[in-house]
Formats: sequence, C-alpha cells, structure tokens
Amino acid sequence: MVDVPGLVEQARQGKPRAVARLISLVEGASPQLRAVMAALAPLTGRAYVVGLTGSPGVGKSTSTSALITAYRKIGKRVGVLAVDPSSPFSGGALLGDRVRMGDHASDPGVYIRSMATRGHLGGLAWSAPQAIRVLDAAGCDVVLVETVGVGQSEVEIASQADTSVVLLAPGMGDGIQAAKAGILEIGDVYVVNKADRDGADATARELNHMLGLGEARAAGDWRPPIVKTVAARAQGVDEVVEALEKHRAWMEERGVLAERRRERAAREVETIAVTALRERIGDLSGDRRLSALAEQIVAGALDPYAAADELVAGLTEG
Repeated sequence: MVDVPGLVEQARQGKPRAVARLISLVEGASPQLRAVMAALAPLTGRAYVVGLTGSPGVGKSTSTSALITAYRKIGKRVGVLAVDPSSPFSGGALLGDRVRMGDHASDPGVYIRSMATRGHLGGLAWSAPQAIRVLDAAGCDVVLVETVGVGQSEVEIASQADTSVVLLAPGMGDGIQAAKAGILEIGDVYVVNKADRDGADATARELNHMLGLGEARAAGDWRPPIVKTVAARAQGVDEVVEALEKHRAWMEERGVLAERRRERAAREVETIAVTALRERIGDLSGDRRLSALAEQIVAGALDPYAAADELVAGLTEG
C-alpha cells in the first residue's frame, strides 16, 4: 500500500518522484485513486491549464518546449502532459515527447510527463483530468497539455483546458482541416507556426477570414487572435504568452474561467459515474437478469429501451 498523505506532501514540495508516482496511480486506476483525489482536492484550483492541439506535423512539441522556456523566464513553474499515441502491443506511449523537450529535463521548475491515449479518442488520455489535478496540487503555475495530433477528433481538449491553442502551419492543407475539424469553435488563440515558410501570410489571412465567417460576436466578446511563430527559433512565442495572459484576464473579469472550470468538473463527475455503471453492467454479462431481458426482447415481449430502463433501475437499486 502506498502512503498517500506522505506522497501528496512530497508532491506539494515539488519532488518529481512523488509527482510521477501519483500520476502512475492515476494512469493505472489504482484502488487508492479515490484516496489520492480526496487528498489533492483542497490543494487544486490555482494552475492555468493551456491545451495545445493541431494536426500532426504543425510543431506542437516544439511550440510546447518554446512556451516552457517563455514561462520559465517569467518565473512560472510549468507542468506538461504530452499525450502520445498508444503502442498497440503494450498500451504504452510511443515517441515520448520528453525526448523532444530534453532541454528542460534538468530544470526543477518543469515537470514533463508523456501519457498514452490507451485507445481513448479525442486526442487525450482518459486519465488526463486527474493528472492535471496532480500537477496543479504539485504547485505548477501553468499546465500545458499537448494532444496526440490525431486531426479531426482533437476537439476534446476544449473541455479540459482553460485556454485552447490551435496550431496550424502553411502548406499542410490546414485551412480545409480547420473547417472539417470544428477547430474554429474551440480555439481561443490561433498560432500559425513555421511562419518562415512560404504561404504563412496566406494561411493567417484564410484563418482570419474563416473566423470572421463564424458566430457573430457581441461587443466585449473574445476575438481569438492569430499569432505567427517560428517555434524552433523562439520567434513570436512571447506574443503567444501575451495572448494567453490576455485571454485569462478576459475570462477572469467576466466569470468565464470559473464557469469553464465548473463545466469541466461536471463532465469529470459524469465520466466517472458512467464508467462505474459500465463496469457494473460488464459484471452482468452472465447474469440471469440480463439473459431474461434478452429473451423477452427476442420474444417480442419487450423492446430494448424498456429492457435497458429495467436494467438501469436494477443497478441503481442494487
């Protein structure tokens, strides 16, 4: 058994091994996960969560690394969750982003963790919300969440981050992808990376035009800025940080930040509850109640919805 209170206290002190152990308990759905979350609850709510998403090849890892440097220059402690594709064999993360962010490996003010999606769609790992909470409690001022880069299913990041950054690059057909993926609805800040390439200005213009065709905005509504960067040379990265801070200030002033966090907490509770119900239903695979309901459906005495209602009622009563 793990000494949860001791581990949480060590994480509060910023000890990397303790943070790593807590996130491992989260990823492994440890029986002590409830105790971990209960101990962390009073220590959370301070970190600013920034999600970075975009099609593969736009430079998400390079941009994340550049943002770490920019935030460290102003004295912020930074946590990074880099969500990677899962190995089809082991379920582990492939191409760990820690390799690509090696410049920060020795910085005690930075914690980088690669997480596997483990088959979860949406560009995030299923355990990402709890892992974010661990980094928050460990004293990170900013948590950067880099999604896996799966294209059109990445919109889930908008439900997990305070601010969503959408990255595009010239010459990759991103304008068309933007319309398909619905990213015009989730981006709070847009970044055209690799802006030293031909077509960067055209990409920015097209994006600006598409944003203009979106929902009508009232006076005072947030208008997502478009920032051009060359992350590999740290060009434009300070402007990205400035845009992020402006968005945070705008959200705090209007109560949007608190509302987003309430919605995020509600979704997390719903996910946990639905997962628990699924597990209980899974335990019924050979149960007489399920078999009896199936027989009634086959006989035409019951429809599937009515059978499901009976099953759910039995589960909640039990």
